[in-house]
Amino acid sequence: MLYYLFEYLENHYNLPGASLFQYISFRSAMAFIVSLLFSTIYGRRIINYLQSKQIGESVRDLGLDGQIEKAGTPTMGGIIIILATLIPVLLFTQIANVYIVILLVTTLWMGTIGFVDDYIKIFKKDKEGLKGKFKIIGQVSLGIFVGAMLYFHPSVTMKEKVIQNTQIVSETGKPRLFSDAIKSTKTTIPFLKNNELEYAAILDLFGDGYRDYAWLIFIPIVIFIITAVSNGANLTDGIDGLAAGSSAIIVLTLGVFAWVSGNIIFANYLDVMYIPNSGEMTVFIAAFVGALVGFLWYNTYPAQVFMGDTGSLTIGGIIAVLAIAVRKELLIPILAGVFLVETLSVILQVSFFKYTRKKYGVGKRIFKMSPLHHHYQKSGYHESKIVTRFWIVGIMLAVLTVVTLKLR
Repeated sequence: MLYYLFEYLENHYNLPGASLFQYISFRSAMAFIVSLLFSTIYGRRIINYLQSKQIGESVRDLGLDGQIEKAGTPTMGGIIIILATLIPVLLFTQIANVYIVILLVTTLWMGTIGFVDDYIKIFKKDKEGLKGKFKIIGQVSLGIFVGAMLYFHPSVTMKEKVIQNTQIVSETGKPRLFSDAIKSTKTTIPFLKNNELEYAAILDLFGDGYRDYAWLIFIPIVIFIITAVSNGANLTDGIDGLAAGSSAIIVLTLGVFAWVSGNIIFANYLDVMYIPNSGEMTVFIAAFVGALVGFLWYNTYPAQVFMGDTGSLTIGGIIAVLAIAVRKELLIPILAGVFLVETLSVILQVSFFKYTRKKYGVGKRIFKMSPLHHHYQKSGYHESKIVTRFWIVGIMLAVLTVVTLKLR
């Protein structure tokens, strides 16, 4: 809203300083500051409100050190993250931007699913929360919406880099760096020289003329990524500060990609896809990072609040959509490696237990407990040490992800 206000003041009254709001860097900085202040200052009030309503975590005794002491800690703290993100986004972004619209819908959509899940657990005293099938329906529905918007919306385009020896010039007579905006389902493949995969090309296996149906490939991929990443974030949210800190690292890295992809100069220099209008996501990302950091103020050990599914599902959904929007979804296994390992540990544990029980009559386990962070807790590591080391691994993976811009 402030963006449009100051644009009006600049155009009609030449208000000094109003042009600052045209710069993504300025609006991103302001969004981060407002988000951080809101989450730290008003976060305390929200926590007090949750305590007054006795919205506390019910803990199932799994034999972990310090677990029982966490009973009654306020949960549904994801509300802090959501509000601290939405307020600066509404203030400082171009709300009409298609990518901002998609991210706003994602935040509210996944936040609602998580909120309903937490509500059932707390007020209905049902530890299972929202039925798994309803969660999946919600995630699939969001995937269809996001996939359809990214595929069909006319503002979602990309520009391909012009080969240097071609004589394509602009209206000014200077050589052009990029072609005209086109609709495309191309995405980035890490570590390869010609590092682009065209989803539509998969349909060439069935013969010519099928590329118009590329949405049949693209939308299911979007559904899978959103479902996988949101569930991965949910599984990672098990000890104080782990999910929020790991997510902040991931989102900050995606912010680099969004800014580079939306800037024609840096897109040319780094030889990455130039995605018009995508730079506006940097403002959203700045607000989201500020919200996560502010939430960490109260969520680090010993946690004064838990994010609950309200937060974890929202975080995972946003990360997935950001990665898809900047055409870096194939980097998720590296960038979100912490989520991936946590998810794989659960899959391996459950699968191996069922297999050995069926074959030998007694179920055996690979880990002392899953997800993986609980295995280290069972091994005697303090949770603050586990979280810090997971953050370090997350930073290393983030650096490796950024380096892929040049490693081809």
